[in-house]
Amino acid sequence: MTTALVTGATAGIGAAFARRLARDGHNLVLVARDAQRLRSTAAELHDRHGIEAAVLVADLAGDAGIAAVEERLGDRRHPVDLLVNNAGFGLKGSYPDVPMDDELRMLKVHCEAVLRLTTAAVVSMRERRRGGVVNVASVAAFVPRGTYGASKAWVVQFTQGAARDMAGNGVRLMALCPGFVRTEFHERARMGTKSIPEWMWLDADKVVDAGLRDLARGRTVSIPDPRYKALLGAAKLVPRGALGGITSRAGRKYGPRREAPGADTPGG
Repeated sequence: MTTALVTGATAGIGAAFARRLARDGHNLVLVARDAQRLRSTAAELHDRHGIEAAVLVADLAGDAGIAAVEERLGDRRHPVDLLVNNAGFGLKGSYPDVPMDDELRMLKVHCEAVLRLTTAAVVSMRERRRGGVVNVASVAAFVPRGTYGASKAWVVQFTQGAARDMAGNGVRLMALCPGFVRTEFHERARMGTKSIPEWMWLDADKVVDAGLRDLARGRTVSIPDPRYKALLGAAKLVPRGALGGITSRAGRKYGPRREAPGADTPGG
């Protein structure tokens, strides 16, 4: 039986990955900051699907948390076959009004943690010549949206480059780029969402299903909804800032207030 490790696994896209992978028969290592929610999620998935679900409490905004997950990914006796780097968070407010400490914390979670955990996973996977990594990014990677969009653009570029370098080694890497997903993300960051059209909202379970299909097909970037594919295609024909306006308005609505790291990445 294969094992998948999911960060940000207690809500939103991370929880949807955990549910789907458990249903498919994968053992799980669930990573998040909230020990109680982790244990509750693990117990539910074990009871419902008969899989083993281990918990690893870790804050990926700090070196100790990242190192703990690196160590688990490097355990050759209990190898991880699929890594889902999903942990992330949003910040309200516009540059340069967001506190610098919060911006740096975001880069730690979205970029450094993704780099280190992906590397720890693929080194082991390359030895076994099999495995996969899904790095959850966002359509915000393709539009200007401050540090959040820039960090997700880094995730996409890094993942594509790593996938090219790992070609022929039996390891697949993919950046998953959803749009706005109905999760706890915006509520935790206290972001307003009334300006977001209803048609732009996606379901987390459908996002995961589409992403796993694209991973199986060998794609390195997945935009898991035809509406967003069309929107990004149209964005190539309009000024670059037009598409970013919607997400910028949502992020600014209530002014700068930080969200502590570890919430699930929503996409938009």
